[in-house]
Amino acid sequence: MKSQDTPFEGGPMDGRVLPVLVGPTGHPPKTYRIPVPDAAGGPPTVLVYRRVPRGHSRRLGLPQGWKYRYDPEGPPRDRVRWPWSKPDATPPRKPDDADG
Repeated sequence: MKSQDTPFEGGPMDGRVLPVLVGPTGHPPKTYRIPVPDAAGGPPTVLVYRRVPRGHSRRLGLPQGWKYRYDPEGPPRDRVRWPWSKPDATPPRKPDDADG
């Protein structure tokens, strides 16, 4: 397997560079999860980092590499999102126009 040295930005891993395995397309995964064990023996805390472009080329605007940015929101809910699935929450409705 091929790996790529990828910098981490923000959160507890700020400034570190780790080798991350790349896929068949040569890109690292979109999210990188790091489980941190709890000192009290509870469930581990999961740090989530999202892949963002490190920079873009001037002429074509192609990504020049990747880095991971800390996502304090945590891991998203992993579920299949089919086109016919209902959305998680209903969007707010517009108030009725009383003027006509």
